[in-house]
Amino acid sequence: MLTSRTPVLDLGCGCGIPVARRLAVTHQVTGIDISAVQIERARQLVPNGRFLCADMMAVAFPPAHFEAIVSFYAIIHVPLAEQPRLFSKMKRWLTPGGYLMVTVGSTEWTGTENDWLGVSGATMYWSHTDATTYESWLIENDFAVCWTRFIPERGGGHTLILAQKKAK
Repeated sequence: MLTSRTPVLDLGCGCGIPVARRLAVTHQVTGIDISAVQIERARQLVPNGRFLCADMMAVAFPPAHFEAIVSFYAIIHVPLAEQPRLFSKMKRWLTPGGYLMVTVGSTEWTGTENDWLGVSGATMYWSHTDATTYESWLIENDFAVCWTRFIPERGGGHTLILAQKKAK
């Protein structure tokens, strides 16, 4: 699919493990995360990647800069009203024929989870819609949905989507 050394964006990269580390073996990886602590960890754990501490909604890249964009379990923490604009930005950042792989919601829900991951006082915000709506947003942004997969998790789950930006 992708040729060696192509630029790939990892939105919500966290500490870079495992995704950015794996991608950096064969691609030029740029990782974005809102957490300065996670970015510092990523720089140490994946020294051959490029990592920026930024809000994925505020960051800017040149048009057609990346051959692929991945975002696992990150978009679902962006307010739902902002997510269509994020997909539009990703469309601009991708080359024609570029790939997008994202984990999004499978059902609609917005709320918070207290003591997230068992950490007292840690509150995590979630905001996602259903899989059909995500697919429609991608199609509206000139993506062809290659496939979707349901990823089960604790009585619910997420949707993994592979899409390709249409070549003009």
